Amino acid sequence: DPKPRPTDASVSDFLGAVANDQRRADAAELNVMLTAASGEAPVMWGNTMVGYGAAEYAGSDRKQRAWPVIAFSPRKAELVLYLNTAVEDALFDRLGSHRRGVGCLYLKRLSDVDRMELRRIIERSVELAHR
Repeated sequence: DPKPRPTDASVSDFLGAVANDQRRADAAELNVMLTAASGEAPVMWGNTMVGYGAAEYAGSDRKQRAWPVIAFSPRKAELVLYLNTAVEDALFDRLGSHRRGVGCLYLKRLSDVDRMELRRIIERSVELAHR
């Protein structure tokens, strides 16, 4: 099973080691946002994903698996947020410069987006995960 699992690795060490200064600052800000929205402490999932809380879901093979309620990864090219797939499309209309994939939101930098709109999307994702 290739899905990341929670580890005991240090989130602060991981975020502190992000090479790009702007990406590191954005990751620190996202960490604060996601902690506040989820009410959960950050945990490393695998080597590159910071997750908050956990929810069970059935995979395509119908086996139950844990996955973060919400998560992000400060990748070299962009920030990736892992959101609930049921977040309504309309919430992204006023966000600013971004791209999306199934359950993912890709941002070059936080200065490209409206922080209030981003908070709304994050809070909605967490809300949907707790249904």
